Amino acid sequence: MRLVDAAERVFARHETFHPRYGWFRKAYACVQDEPRAFVLPDAPIRMGVGKNMVRAIRFWGTAAKLIEPSRACKRGRSGGMAQTELGRKLLAEDGWDPYLEEPATLWLLHWLLLAKPCQLPVWWLAFNEFHAVEFDDRQLERVIMSRLELAVEWKLPHVSSIRKDMRALLRTYTPVARSVRRGIDDILDCPLRELGLIGRSEAQDGYRFNNGVKSTLPAAMVAFAAMDHVERTDPERSTIAISCLAQEAGGPGRALKLSESDLHTAMAAVAAQSPRLDVVTAMGAPQLSWSGNPSEVATEILDAYYHGPGGRSSHDEVTA
Repeated sequence: MRLVDAAERVFARHETFHPRYGWFRKAYACVQDEPRAFVLPDAPIRMGVGKNMVRAIRFWGTAAKLIEPSRACKRGRSGGMAQTELGRKLLAEDGWDPYLEEPATLWLLHWLLLAKPCQLPVWWLAFNEFHAVEFDDRQLERVIMSRLELAVEWKLPHVSSIRKDMRALLRTYTPVARSVRRGIDDILDCPLRELGLIGRSEAQDGYRFNNGVKSTLPAAMVAFAAMDHVERTDPERSTIAISCLAQEAGGPGRALKLSESDLHTAMAAVAAQSPRLDVVTAMGAPQLSWSGNPSEVATEILDAYYHGPGGRSSHDEVTA
């Protein structure tokens, strides 16, 4: 998948704020009774944050696909927002995880931030087209700039906007340095750090992507990402090679930093419990197959994970 097909030309809309723990829930909840909550003159008072943070909360809620411009807004009335169907499934009072208590939900939010249509093209490039494991800011910036220059359909953004998105990315996923005392405020400030996707590289005094299995990543969330990816890219198909899910830009392998073997393990674990999903071998290559609409299968996978018999803890995690 190409960048211009996967992402929108959106840069530095987060007002330099990375997502805070309560912002996803706040973005969803505040538009329930007032669609124009973000543009009201007293929005900062209502939300208890500064004016710039109001815009940042709206951005992160939209980027995570929890809220979207309302139909009235699309018809020309400015400022109205509405909860998305996926947002309601996750955050409604009877939803999957209305108060973001499950570690797995952070993986879901991470996936949604990168899924098509992505409003963080710099982040999309970092996860999908930047192949170094260990890196520093300059290396990441060079690769992102070169990839954006290849996107001839887009006007090249100002380098300052790219750097703001890079800083937001690294603040979102990278743990604080060991020399800095780490407390509960740091965890609450940026919960996606807990995913362990980007660590610090002592050798290069920089960063490193952490490839491979993660203890908090359930197999169900990997399978959901696979089916959601299919729904967003080619919903008419009924099979896909696991190697494609692992290697294609925009797929779960790159977004979650998992190998083909990791994906195969996760898919097999979920398929063993799902009547609509199967892992088969065709011409020596493992494939994921399913019956019905991939969006429905994706929803059923998360329904089973969050509300299935035995509770959430009974489901397999991705293990080596």
